[in-house]
Amino acid sequence: MLENPRSPRVRAVAKLTKRSARKETGLYLLEGPQAAREALAFQPGTVVELFATPAALEKHTDIRDAAASAGIEPVYTTEPVLDAMADTVTPQGIVAVARQAPTSVREIFAGSPRLVAVCEEVRDPGNLGTIIRAADAVGADAVILTGNTVDPYHPKVVRSTTGSLFHLPIAIGADLETVVELAHAAGVRVVAADVGGEDFLARREILAEPTAWVFGNEARGLHDEAVSLVDMSMRLPIYGRAESLNLATAASVCLYETAFAQRAD
Repeated sequence: MLENPRSPRVRAVAKLTKRSARKETGLYLLEGPQAAREALAFQPGTVVELFATPAALEKHTDIRDAAASAGIEPVYTTEPVLDAMADTVTPQGIVAVARQAPTSVREIFAGSPRLVAVCEEVRDPGNLGTIIRAADAVGADAVILTGNTVDPYHPKVVRSTTGSLFHLPIAIGADLETVVELAHAAGVRVVAADVGGEDFLARREILAEPTAWVFGNEARGLHDEAVSLVDMSMRLPIYGRAESLNLATAASVCLYETAFAQRAD
């Protein structure tokens, strides 16, 4: 039983709330039963440690069994220890540590994708997590993070994906120009969501073809160079009095409309 919240092992896990430690170790935190459950179900080889209270594993026997199948021996601990490890106030009795498992952009486009979400300079963890979740919900083939986009292994991103992080390929570290080149080579049109673009309703029929959507920074949108790289830009109409849509909301609409168009037949 691990009982000391100040032990070196606990401090080492807690450091994974910081990007520097995640970058140095290649590891990240999974907080709560949902994240642990989805990681063990879809990427079991990436989970390296599982910390839990006895009560939590008695309640979530599926997690205990999945860990055993993956060859992971749970480390029993206390709520104060888990609180010391986690970024959240209440990790619900379970914290896990996993290896980062990003996919390469080349691998994504080699698979002839039909729908891809590209996040360029997206900085808010909640927005990125919601976009990943929406991409998963619409059946997108992958999510690609370019520019200075927030770390997908940030604890808030992991939590806000509610498990979708483990359901589809995530590529990080590519530049947008390379993404566009690879998309074109794979026969994928690159479309930017941009307030200066064409009216969405006027051109929505083209979304039935393979499409990579590019979503920009929450405050600034896409910079001019990024817009110049894509095949076209589209904007969502606003019929009411709202000044704009939240980035994740707009991205969800774009992704769903594309999924509808591609599945219409």
